[in-house]
Amino acid sequence: MHIHKIEIKNFRLLKEVDLSLEKRTTVIVGRNNSGKTSITELFRRLLKENLPTFQLEDFSLSVHEDFWKAFLLKHQGREENEIRKALPIIEVKLIVDYEKNASSLGPLGDFIIDLNPDCTETFIVIRYQLKNGEIDAFFKDFSYDPKADDSPQRTTFFRAIKERVKKCYTSDVLAMDPNDSTNQKNMEWSQLRALLQSGFINAQRGIDDTTHKDINLLGKILESLFKTAMSDSADPKDRDIAQKIGEAVKDIQGDIDDSFNKQLVGLLPAFSLFGYPGLSDPRLLTETTLDVERLLKDHTKVYYTGVNGINLPESYNGLGVRNLIFILLKLLDFFKSFIAKEAEAGIHLIFIEEPEVHMHPQMQEVFIGKLSAIADVFAHTFNKGLPWPVQFVVTTHSSHLANKATFESMRYFLATSDEHAGNVRSTQIKGLREDLGGTPPEDQKFLHKYMTLTRCDLLFADKAILIEGTTERLLLPKMIEKVDAETPNGPHLSSQYVSVVEVGGAYAHKFLNLFNFLELRTLIITDLDSVKKNENNRFVSCEVSEGSRTSNACIKDWFQDKKITPDDIINKSTEEKTKGIIRLAYQVPEANGNPCGRSLEEAFILANPDLFELTDDSAERDEEEVSTEAKDMKKSEFALKYAIEKTEWAVPRYIKEGLIWLAENPKHPATSLSDTSDNAPKEAEITSA
Repeated sequence: MHIHKIEIKNFRLLKEVDLSLEKRTTVIVGRNNSGKTSITELFRRLLKENLPTFQLEDFSLSVHEDFWKAFLLKHQGREENEIRKALPIIEVKLIVDYEKNASSLGPLGDFIIDLNPDCTETFIVIRYQLKNGEIDAFFKDFSYDPKADDSPQRTTFFRAIKERVKKCYTSDVLAMDPNDSTNQKNMEWSQLRALLQSGFINAQRGIDDTTHKDINLLGKILESLFKTAMSDSADPKDRDIAQKIGEAVKDIQGDIDDSFNKQLVGLLPAFSLFGYPGLSDPRLLTETTLDVERLLKDHTKVYYTGVNGINLPESYNGLGVRNLIFILLKLLDFFKSFIAKEAEAGIHLIFIEEPEVHMHPQMQEVFIGKLSAIADVFAHTFNKGLPWPVQFVVTTHSSHLANKATFESMRYFLATSDEHAGNVRSTQIKGLREDLGGTPPEDQKFLHKYMTLTRCDLLFADKAILIEGTTERLLLPKMIEKVDAETPNGPHLSSQYVSVVEVGGAYAHKFLNLFNFLELRTLIITDLDSVKKNENNRFVSCEVSEGSRTSNACIKDWFQDKKITPDDIINKSTEEKTKGIIRLAYQVPEANGNPCGRSLEEAFILANPDLFELTDDSAERDEEEVSTEAKDMKKSEFALKYAIEKTEWAVPRYIKEGLIWLAENPKHPATSLSDTSDNAPKEAEITSA
């Protein structure tokens, strides 16, 4: 059995989302502040030992208005059922799949209430809602004057219900018939926890906190492993080790009672020394008791093997290695705890936040690739090969880790604003397998391979630029700097998180569906690539004025015309070069009637005639001279020269226009700070894949 899907309503950014889970590992990716942390925090609340509680701030901002609407209904004297329906609730639905012919369903059996023999799924619903009979208490002492200003009345109302939500709301768990939503059965929280065990490895693990003293994180895991080993249902080998540890401590305890405490009493004075009237000597004694768990937690440290008998403390290893060891030991701890339960849970759900912390790229890739194998090794080594029904949910900001995962396992979190609801933000969850619509399977395979090879970070960027090759990649930072300087009052790309991806003109069009899927504002900078037929009836490169076609696959695909001419391409309007959030940029004349280059190098020369000392004023002569000079250039030398040495030049018109367009709409919803329920955005930067 496994959790197939999670449906969430009204929790922070997760207003109404569906998250499908893989049977083993699901990787959650997306920009900062897009709701990734919210999903972990939600399950941390639901699966803790105590009854889960929430507060007003945990409700999605877009449903806060529903509290006010419910109050107005109460003020109007409406029926209790109508008022209750208007009040928002936080709801989580777990859709669990199971084998039709399974020999035993264990604790899941309590949640299966349908009578359909062909049904192989069950719904578990968790609701945080107003308690029965609490409507009057929730709205008590509120008055409303429809003739007065709403604003101060609303402010008073929401300040008051902040505390009332915690008092008047409660969490309920129930089983729901997948075939009939009206068929429901109230369940106990103990039944849910018997079915579903959880584990959390936080993003902030304290591994790099050495401000005051050595942090003994690995040693503290020993305490948890010891507790598990002491349970009656633990593995016999583990229990035997734990018992021997206890016996060793008892032996030491005897020595302490016989000698240590007798000497310690000598430090206590005779009370007669104080000469206090009426105070008889109480004859104090000492007892020092050794607690194994406290010994492990507070007085046992993990060391790394050194040389010459000198071992190195935990903090002396690199942060990346310590992080990896910590995660592996925590996973082992979770596994041992799972198999030691008297009644084995049916599902184990483990959340791992940002495992890439301090790890170098290759270590990140190996980790995500080995995660499933680690579960199998634990089951084979410690549980006689019996499978560990674990599902990992990994959140990450690492392009290395994300690109090593399969497309099928990735879920893309995207925060968007609704203009019709006061620009309140909420999260969309997209699966790259299901939702990359319109992309042929071979193109999906190409995209994943390309992103893996280039460590592409498109999944985390706010905007993207696709370029042809090395020349553009080296010159682009300086071009962005120059365009920003020329538009002092406009939005600047240098303060936005832009991913630069080198794809070449032959492949750029394969990314179009991906950009629309990611809702990523994108500029494609490509070459006009004019060609003409030679005497052998083959198309060869030529000056733009002589060209009859383009060899650029992206341009032909964009305009859906394989025979489009350079003249037609040049005369396309800005609107024709723009499709929603994607814009195409290619060489155009610097001014009407001027010659046009077919490549970046030619366009660069034409944009800077004085720098290159063009000798003739006629367009034909300029074009011929520029073409000859560009052919003699070595691309990397050209780019380095004008990116580093000679930086006084003008940006070609087609690139300048494209960069100004891309800089628009700078405040992407995902980088807004209006919602503090997720990670704060990182410093804006430009990266290159």
